[in-house]
Amino acid sequence: MVDSRVDAAWAWPNLGPMTQHRTWRAALAGVCLTALVVSSAWAGPSETLTGLVARYEALGNTDGDPDDAGGDSARWRLPDVSPAADAARLTKLKAISADLSSMDMVGLSEDEKLTRDLLLWAVKDRVEAGGFDEARMPFSSDGGFDVMMLYRASGMRLKTEAEARRWIALLNRMPAWYAANIANARRGVSTGFVHAVSTAQAVQDRAQRAATTPLAEDPLLAPLRNLPAGMPEATRAALVAEGEKAIKDSVAPARAGFVKFMAEEYTPRAAKSLAASDLPDGKRYYAFLARRHTTTTLTPDQIHDIGQAEVARIRARMQETMKAAGFQGDLPAFIAMLRKEPRFYATSRQQLLEKSSEIAKRADDQLPAHFGVLPRLPYGVRAVPASIEKGYTTGRYFGGDAKVGRAGGLMINTSELDQRPLYELPALVLHEGAPGHHIQTALAAEQVNVPEFRKNLYFTAFGEGWGLYSEWLGEGMGIYRDPYELFGRLSYEMWRACRLVADTGMHWKGWSIDQARVCFTDNTALSPTNIEVELKRYVSWPGQALAYKIGELKILELRKRAETKLGDRFDERGFHDALLLRGSLPLAVLETRIDAWTAQELAKPATAAKKKD
Repeated sequence: MVDSRVDAAWAWPNLGPMTQHRTWRAALAGVCLTALVVSSAWAGPSETLTGLVARYEALGNTDGDPDDAGGDSARWRLPDVSPAADAARLTKLKAISADLSSMDMVGLSEDEKLTRDLLLWAVKDRVEAGGFDEARMPFSSDGGFDVMMLYRASGMRLKTEAEARRWIALLNRMPAWYAANIANARRGVSTGFVHAVSTAQAVQDRAQRAATTPLAEDPLLAPLRNLPAGMPEATRAALVAEGEKAIKDSVAPARAGFVKFMAEEYTPRAAKSLAASDLPDGKRYYAFLARRHTTTTLTPDQIHDIGQAEVARIRARMQETMKAAGFQGDLPAFIAMLRKEPRFYATSRQQLLEKSSEIAKRADDQLPAHFGVLPRLPYGVRAVPASIEKGYTTGRYFGGDAKVGRAGGLMINTSELDQRPLYELPALVLHEGAPGHHIQTALAAEQVNVPEFRKNLYFTAFGEGWGLYSEWLGEGMGIYRDPYELFGRLSYEMWRACRLVADTGMHWKGWSIDQARVCFTDNTALSPTNIEVELKRYVSWPGQALAYKIGELKILELRKRAETKLGDRFDERGFHDALLLRGSLPLAVLETRIDAWTAQELAKPATAAKKKD
């Protein structure tokens, strides 16, 4: 999962909650937009389009998220999440949507049309989301407003005394940030738009851990403790002392107040049902979330059927891989062996990080053979902060920013080592690092001659579909070295298929968490801890888990179609470039783009096509 653009849960929780095979594939393939032919360069927008883009970008790209709004000053701001600010943004978004819908398309270049259509898609999505007032849920089981500053601190590099003082000032503004989000959550309580009890308890426990973090271990002080070595020691010491005072005087009371709110007001009135469809206007809300995260018109029932079909397909291949490992027994016995065998687990946090780094470098070594264009921005392997590692997902990607000197971050959860099997690590690294989220988001950010919003735009089905496709691509890259690591990849793929079943099961069909758990325990090698963490995530973030498999299936479908049409003229590097170099796209727009690329390749003389090989 990519964090910098998807998990903006602190402001809008869902950005920052058996049909036969041919039937569901036809349903997936049948999602269409107005056809777009994408040109190779941004030709310079018309005055009207320029103004509309500027109006949108002034709002911030994810409903006020300063980290996505661009510019160095964004690092020193906290968003205004008040109802008044949300209402003002929504009014402006509706006006932009109306102007985009009525604008004259005559004279626009093909890439200008792409910009217009992407902007209209993004604006309409935010307008529809705004109608549900999602700010009433400003947190989830593994994300939220209360951890946003921890994310920012993990990649913050303070270069001067002035920057250090701006960071300290930001810490001192955190009480107002907490108060605004608590007010939103309190509005959720009063209207019944609340998380389930399990999510509320997980957030309350996380808040309690943050409130009791020893000052010396507080991640918010890390940027100050890592000031440049060339800065005078006395200045460094004084700045750290000022930061510690900000934690004690501002941050600590805010954290304590959040614990009190959760314990006394929120958790006691949390929802007894797991289902998003049981919230006020919940049926319509969950159907919207399914459309939003998959960028399709698939219904929850159709998505559930796709998941069931994928579970059956992947399980058959898992059986084959188990036999290749020489195991004499059934699949449940093989999975039980994998969960208990000591050789499949790291013995220290450092060893897990080092294993992750080694896999990442082996993947890097193969990238030029599979991609024509690679990003300039590097990424590093980092541990998930100890203060939030409990209950946190096993891995995640934090986006970098070359403008402020921040590399991308492959975050590895190094807690509970007996629950972090090494045979799953290659798939995790490929998905969260390269060629997964890092390549996709960094290339999007490095686009030239396009509006800024297109560099930061993130459609979940595209990004997470690419991440899952990257796990599949690892087979061709030679990353999986034995049947156990290959089984780990299949287990991860099964995990995403089970997501389709479990998410729709709980939020649409009224399943209990025990019913949802069965798919994971019966079909994957995921550890019990990971299964429980993931189930809590699906409960608290409805619909997001649907994007992965739906996106991957579409990318694989498009690749197979291109391979069939092009035959030996198919160029994998060119395919990947065509897929990634225009940034994040809704799946139907992606389909049009790849079909156009395939037609262009077919139109080239055969000798020219072969020369580049």
